Amino acid sequence: MPNKDAMLIVRPEIRHELVGAEAFGVVEKPLSTFEKLYNIGALRKAAILLVLALAWEIGARLLDNDLLFPTFLATNKAFINGIASGELLIKLWTSLKVLLTGYAIGIVLAALLTAIGIASRIGTDFLETLTSMFNPLPAIALLPIALIWFGLGNGSLVFVLVHSVLWSVALNTHSGFLAVSNTLRMVGKNYGLGGFAYVAQILIPAAFPSILTGLKIGWAFAWRTLIASELVFGVSSGSGGLGWYIYENKNQLEITNVFAGLFMVIMIGLAVENLIFRYIESRTVRKWGMQH
Repeated sequence: MPNKDAMLIVRPEIRHELVGAEAFGVVEKPLSTFEKLYNIGALRKAAILLVLALAWEIGARLLDNDLLFPTFLATNKAFINGIASGELLIKLWTSLKVLLTGYAIGIVLAALLTAIGIASRIGTDFLETLTSMFNPLPAIALLPIALIWFGLGNGSLVFVLVHSVLWSVALNTHSGFLAVSNTLRMVGKNYGLGGFAYVAQILIPAAFPSILTGLKIGWAFAWRTLIASELVFGVSSGSGGLGWYIYENKNQLEITNVFAGLFMVIMIGLAVENLIFRYIESRTVRKWGMQH
């Protein structure tokens, strides 16, 4: 038999030497200035708005009829003059006060309806039946009835705003609750959560993307419903917010002021979407890893 010592293999000593990072080449390609700017969402949106403004200016100059389509520069001048005089800001504040009142009441009622909907099967049937009946009904179609019920006042506007907000928020919230996985539900039960604590710590965070979508839709419906309602309501009462401002200037053929009022409506929509809702989204669903 061979000697065991003769079979012993002596291996050379292994030595590890540090190698500089430059030996591996380029690990991460540095971004160009254009790529860095392109990755900023605010700049991309600003570029889109700039292109739209330029197209507006060129199209209006080609049409060359201020009564049909004023230029962007003329509209911007009327917009600045309206703000400087305070008239546009007063109309805006009048509209926002009514809007926030109707929006808040609509959210509270939507929360109550959703609570009824998730409490039992009959509650779900009740909520689905109501949303099927009233969600397709245009809020502006209820304005004549609102004027009869609540008279010539903000109550009529609040009524149609509540209708605009209520069904979209309730439907999205209820759908979000139903989409919560059974795993999360069992986690809450295993931790001994129940009642309000279960809803606040399990259901609402899990369903918040759907809830936030409902809030966005409700806001958009309420904002455009308010402007459309003020166009009618302002004629009856002789006062109002941005909708009445637009209607009044149309009658006086101040078309640049009409576009300035529409421009204000657009600016408020952009501000709410990109400042308020985007901030809420970044602090909730994005922070929780539920959206990319």
